[in-house]
Amino acid sequence: MKSTRRTFLKVAGVSLLGIGAKPLLDALAGGEETKIIQAPEALKAKRWAMVVDMSKFKSDADLKRVIASCHRAHNVPDIGDPKKEVKWIWTEMYEHTFPGQHHAYTPETIKNRLFLVLCNHCDNPPCVRVCPTKATFRRDDGIVVMDMHRCIGCRFCMVACPFGARSFNWKDPRPFIREINPDFPTRTKGVVEKCNFCEERLARGLLPACVEASDGALIFGDLEDPKSEVGKILSSHYTLRRKNELGTKPCVFYII
Repeated sequence: MKSTRRTFLKVAGVSLLGIGAKPLLDALAGGEETKIIQAPEALKAKRWAMVVDMSKFKSDADLKRVIASCHRAHNVPDIGDPKKEVKWIWTEMYEHTFPGQHHAYTPETIKNRLFLVLCNHCDNPPCVRVCPTKATFRRDDGIVVMDMHRCIGCRFCMVACPFGARSFNWKDPRPFIREINPDFPTRTKGVVEKCNFCEERLARGLLPACVEASDGALIFGDLEDPKSEVGKILSSHYTLRRKNELGTKPCVFYII
């Protein structure tokens, strides 16, 4: 009886391994990319992009209001330690925002100004190429998003991103969230996170939280539609992109 049962289990195990080995290995390697299904009310575009009009930010308070709206909407923790901070949108000086544009004759008003920075949702995102589990992927509409459940915390994407747009959760972030927004999931220790262009709000027909809080300083729309607000602004204003020489093709544009 024992021998028969042992033989049966061996045969069954080998059979299951033969049938399920490839899907299992595919899953361990990342499998297929996460599928995005949009609701009828979702805002849609061929290629989402953002314009940051720095001329419309009149004070540091204006910048802080936009940052707070993003972090509040996405349960971004306030760790209090610069070495372990988590940020989706933040500020940098001109020389760090546009290092290739910085020179001795840059006006003092520009050099001493804080610029709003975030993930650039590149057309050629290096973070996507290096992710071993496909936790980071680029949607058809250009938004570079993350599937937190697939993230294994290897931080390859952080090394690959030339903009410093990704943060790692060195500790459980939830005790550092002042007021949890129940409409957006919290994260856990050991995963990377970043700006997602408010894809969860777009799915409900809403503009990104930062855009709504910016009083017109942030413009969001379809880069491939010349009649969109983004298309009209880009055709009538000279804009800069961060580290454009690297070939990642950022889709966040700046009016200085």
